Amino acid sequence: MSTTPVINPVILCGGSVTRLWPLSRKSYPKQFARLTGEQSLFQSTVQRLSGAGFAPPLVVTGDPFRFIVTEQTAAVEIAPAGILIEPQPRNTAPAVLAAALWLAERDPTALMLVAPSDHAITDDAAFRETGFAAAPRAAAGDIVLFGITPTRPETGYGYLEVGKSGPEGPQPLSRFVEKPDLASAEAMIAAGNCLWNAGLFLFSAQAIIAAFDLHAPELAGSVRASVSEAQTDLGFTRLATEPWEKVEDISIDYAIMEKAAGLLAMPYSGGWSDLGGWDAVWQEIGPDDTGTVCSGEATAIECSDTLLRSEAAGLELVGIGLDDIIAVAMPDAVWVARKSQGQRVKEAVAVLKAKGASQAVQSQRDHRPWGWFESLAMGGRFQVKRIVVNPGAALSLQSHVHRAEHWIVVEGTAKVTIDETVKLVGENQSVFIPLGAVHRLENPGKDSMTLIEVQTGSYFGEDDIIRYEDVYSRSSSE
Repeated sequence: MSTTPVINPVILCGGSVTRLWPLSRKSYPKQFARLTGEQSLFQSTVQRLSGAGFAPPLVVTGDPFRFIVTEQTAAVEIAPAGILIEPQPRNTAPAVLAAALWLAERDPTALMLVAPSDHAITDDAAFRETGFAAAPRAAAGDIVLFGITPTRPETGYGYLEVGKSGPEGPQPLSRFVEKPDLASAEAMIAAGNCLWNAGLFLFSAQAIIAAFDLHAPELAGSVRASVSEAQTDLGFTRLATEPWEKVEDISIDYAIMEKAAGLLAMPYSGGWSDLGGWDAVWQEIGPDDTGTVCSGEATAIECSDTLLRSEAAGLELVGIGLDDIIAVAMPDAVWVARKSQGQRVKEAVAVLKAKGASQAVQSQRDHRPWGWFESLAMGGRFQVKRIVVNPGAALSLQSHVHRAEHWIVVEGTAKVTIDETVKLVGENQSVFIPLGAVHRLENPGKDSMTLIEVQTGSYFGEDDIIRYEDVYSRSSSE
């Protein structure tokens, strides 16, 4: 493997999906959640594409997720080569081209393995070897698409048609097949010459840039301008907003792959799922002999073909005599549907958005660069929050116009600034922040610090913050 070119992972994690609501939401999408294991899908992706033969990853994400990316990569001890911030999500084509241009500035021959951050792959070693096997062709200038060897006639995926038989390794791609009906899927599986289109790609930066210049020159011009005018901010690379606004919202399949000639498909036969719905999560976790999956604080009694999942601490979800049911309980929302109707979850999100329910898009936990908080109780003149501050992290120096705050430290030690006074507050100790006082909360310790905050006043919105200093360069609403 010493002659194998080094591969630069490009991790795409800017999108948000509704098909796994209420766990996945716009403010905290599924790639950052722990769906099938102890790590998030994003963390698993980063680790899968690390080690010998791989350069540090380049991550493309959106502004709301920039600090989640840094927190989760730090937790698995992998430092990204860079983090590109898209001004707005524009689908995969612009994101891939921006990454290619960023890499080409450093090495035009750099190999890019483009991977979504929200897929589940069960055999990391086998996938890495598949990538290494395709690398020589990509280094020679070919564009390689990874296809999953199908295990069933799936109608929810697109397909890549290849030769009926061919050598090991990359094979010429004959055509793309859109999501087929069941009969067509069964025929392709029987023919043995199709792969699931996984949205995974390997090519050199210069090869994909040339493809964009040929097949999507207008898009290429706008993305090139956005990258050339990008600004560095706290280690992030912010793509320029004005040219990005002109960028077409389009996938790389439509913009490039379906127009390009001479593409190659690389088969991968290991376990893979795009986790595109709760039925896919049910299948990936692995139902018992009754077809039942229980996750979290959930109990099934005489159930079959059912998924019960509770993400609410202290809330036990119990099902009795259920069949073909998905039930997902979060602290602020519960979703129940027939498993066969699972894809209709998007309708629930649309209805909640229409009625102005925050649960449609906002996660119960609000993640910030310093940690996270969640609301525990709220009344007309008070709100109670749990606040968790990461080791060494600090909130901004700030004041409030409409509320006072009481802080009770329950884990760790807090360093508290109130006007001119700075003091340490330990476990089981409390401090009062008067309305209008200039204050800051810090965690000087090596472990997370937790406190309960009781706010009293007339307004509790996150925009009631006047910032005087902030190491994260945020606006008042962040």
